[in-house]
Amino acid sequence: MNHPPTGYSARPIPERPLSLPHRAMPSVMNLLLAEDDAILADALGAQLRRAGFEVEHAPNGAVAEYLLLKQPFDIAILDLGLPMVDGLTVLKRARAARRTLPVLVLTALDSLDDRVSGLNAGADDYLTKPFDFPELEARLHALMRRARPGAAHNATTLGDLAFDRDARRASVRGEPIELSPREWMLLDLLLSQRDRVVTKDQIGQAWALDRSEAGGTGSIEVYIHRLRRKLEQSGLAIRTVRGLGYLLEAEAPRP
Repeated sequence: MNHPPTGYSARPIPERPLSLPHRAMPSVMNLLLAEDDAILADALGAQLRRAGFEVEHAPNGAVAEYLLLKQPFDIAILDLGLPMVDGLTVLKRARAARRTLPVLVLTALDSLDDRVSGLNAGADDYLTKPFDFPELEARLHALMRRARPGAAHNATTLGDLAFDRDARRASVRGEPIELSPREWMLLDLLLSQRDRVVTKDQIGQAWALDRSEAGGTGSIEVYIHRLRRKLEQSGLAIRTVRGLGYLLEAEAPRP
């Protein structure tokens, strides 16, 4: 796409010095917001600007594709249901053109197939509507940290468990373990708070926006039981702290 889409008035992004490895992220981050809902785009754009982002809005897929290929954005928020050119096609074309900026997909499409398609097309993260802005902002900053030159790979090894957040893989003694979305979130939370008690309220908050298992969700105790079984050979144990919550810790050596 060599020319701007009809009706688009180009507004160049202000230049800034290149950031160096291991330095703090720039104070202003250039963000593309590709969203066709004008009311949501206006509200979200205002919140993002208050959070320190320089926001360029694309109301359809044609404009989003043009901007992604022509402007030096730091990060992008992309709705899949864009008119003219759908968001999935925009994402695939941007990746084919070797645009490596982090892309967060923000969409009402919340089925497992939709999420898998978005991630396979090149999305770095996937958030379904409705959402809370603090979570969106936290995810954007996490993506920016991972995208910085020299950023460390976001992987954890504990006992015989290997847990890779970026690749969404977990294994015990080298054997992959299958985790449902909620089991993954639960294990991630326990690992991030290891040797500290994780309360049921914290788990509930982490699950609050997840609809991947709607209609088939069980109690927290059910998911804890499933996770314990999958970690049996890992050298780790999930201990119930009565009246408080759960604690991930290394198992005591057997005599």
